Amino acid sequence: MEKKYRIRKNTEFKKIYKYGKNYWNRNIILYCMKNDINETRAGFTISKKMGNAVTRNKIKRRMKEAYKRNFFDLKSGYDLIFIPKKHIVNISFGELENSIRHILKISGVLKRNESNE
Repeated sequence: MEKKYRIRKNTEFKKIYKYGKNYWNRNIILYCMKNDINETRAGFTISKKMGNAVTRNKIKRRMKEAYKRNFFDLKSGYDLIFIPKKHIVNISFGELENSIRHILKISGVLKRNESNE
């Protein structure tokens, strides 16, 4: 992902945690907040409780790839933070992608409705 599509600063993460709205499903927690720029940006946070660095990086890579596959279906102007739940280590990539799509749909960030496709 290009830098303009990423949330990188700790102050930005804290602002979204404080003022953003949160959504969740079985596998992921999403913090979502409107931003003043015309780009949708994403950040990924993974706790050390998830496992060692190798495990955390694998989860983060899988989540980023699933997010990128749905990136062009998103409305612009949002900041998103994805936080995986503990059992996400054991799910398939397809299930992870469906989870991300579901969480984006219930948060209202997804452009088009799946029933219209």
